[in-house]
Amino acid sequence: MSHCTCYKSVIALNTQIEIEFNFNSRDMRKLVLLIAIVIASNLFFSCVDSEKTDNHLPRIAIAGLAIESSTFSPAVTHEDAFRTRVGDSIFSYYPFFSTDSSTFGEAVWLPTLRGHAMPGGIVTREAYESLVQQTLDRLKEVLPLDGLFFDIHGAMSVQGLDDPEGDFIVRIRDVIGTDVLISTSMDLHGSVSHRLVQNTDLITCYRLAPHEDAIETKKRAVTNLLSRLKSGKGKPAYKAWIPVPILLPGEQTSTRIEPAKSLYGAIPSLINDDNVMDASIWMSYPWADEPRNHGVIVTYGDDKEAVGAAAEKLAKHYWRVRDEFDFVAPTTSWDDALRKAIASNKKPFIISDMGDNPTAGGAGDVTWTLIEILKNPEFKKENGKSVIYASIPGEEFIKKAIEIGIGGEIDATAGAEVDDRFAPPVRIKGKITAIEHNDANNQTEVVVKSGSVSVIVTKKRMAYHFENAFTRLGLNPRETDILVVKIGYLVPELYDMRADWIMALTPGGVDQDLMRLDYKRINRPMYPLDKDMGNPDLSARFIPLSDDIKR
Repeated sequence: MSHCTCYKSVIALNTQIEIEFNFNSRDMRKLVLLIAIVIASNLFFSCVDSEKTDNHLPRIAIAGLAIESSTFSPAVTHEDAFRTRVGDSIFSYYPFFSTDSSTFGEAVWLPTLRGHAMPGGIVTREAYESLVQQTLDRLKEVLPLDGLFFDIHGAMSVQGLDDPEGDFIVRIRDVIGTDVLISTSMDLHGSVSHRLVQNTDLITCYRLAPHEDAIETKKRAVTNLLSRLKSGKGKPAYKAWIPVPILLPGEQTSTRIEPAKSLYGAIPSLINDDNVMDASIWMSYPWADEPRNHGVIVTYGDDKEAVGAAAEKLAKHYWRVRDEFDFVAPTTSWDDALRKAIASNKKPFIISDMGDNPTAGGAGDVTWTLIEILKNPEFKKENGKSVIYASIPGEEFIKKAIEIGIGGEIDATAGAEVDDRFAPPVRIKGKITAIEHNDANNQTEVVVKSGSVSVIVTKKRMAYHFENAFTRLGLNPRETDILVVKIGYLVPELYDMRADWIMALTPGGVDQDLMRLDYKRINRPMYPLDKDMGNPDLSARFIPLSDDIKR
């Protein structure tokens, strides 16, 4: 309750007593007023004490939507794909918000809605509008605010809408105003439009790919926000934004190897207290055909010269090493990858089936590679080279497998329900060795042994990143000759498990051969699509503060 509200309570209480008891004499009215003042003064000082308790802490809301959306996939993402958290349940997503954390006690945290979907196809406009409106409604309930932690990915595509994250932040600004500080955390494979960077105040992204620093980055966004609010310094005075006309997949820009390792490694040396608070490099997302999709550098701080110099240094470094980017592992055709795996004596020999990688936005149900495996004579015999294939979705296949049960023989088809451009549904004939239910995720997994191949069929598409994802199905990936996973660069656990590894250039909605993609809307020229392009303008562009909403 504000001081003004407390004062109004005094007047209202006096008026109510006079009306209800209809005192007419002057002395009696004086007595009534005195009583009202005594009662209301207690209320007033209670309000003041309450304000002292709450108002010395900044009021910070939490909101965001995250997904990578391929526009080159026929898949479509609906609202139920977003695993939304609302209210206090959001805190469980961030370890640094645990109650024993100093971060938790430094603000009044007001979580609204945070939705995260597995990468997939373009988001329906209906789903987007629903999730955004739910967020805006919850933000209205927690006003007024001092800050907002805006936690997004940055590569969402929406039907009939360019730059969804830019649209989202504008609509948020319309609700919370321009005085509120917004700190944005992103994936380095997101895209940063002029509109997004202008309407945010502090923005940062991951510095590692694979993203082992995801939580660290989110905490940096929160820490920077708290720092500016607690110090009273508010919005950094300068933001520099430099678009870099490079568009490459994450598998060619991994920070495990050069040149990305040194490029991102240069960031800490450029940060200098409030002069340059943060510097970030976005690689963007090559499987969405939108004008905002290209590399970006953003720096911000209170020293204009230092902010501009830091941005230009990173942009020039990025452009200078463009020809050095290469795949993080040997890359070849599917036939050659399989030939090398069969010839190898190392266990497990991992093949990345990259073109339909569901963790990058693929539909996850392209059957082309599995058909090639099952027809290969090497795997027809039970004593042939052992193979685990992870995985192919097939809801009807799952229903039939459950009816038959473990130990039974099944002959049914799966896959190609969403993306059948490259192959039809695959026929899988073999013995059911495992059935695993996960009611919480509405997921069921079935393992079918066909010859020497163990095929994992799932009710819904699923990524296999961890050893226990296999062992709980009775599979031993470490002792398997060939492990085929629908993934690009290996996540840490698979990377540490590999005895050998190759990435196969397979077809799908996230095809790694960008020359095969039919780009129509990205800005051109763009490296590597236009390798002979001239040098771009990489001078710092200073972006206005968020005092005026950029629409």
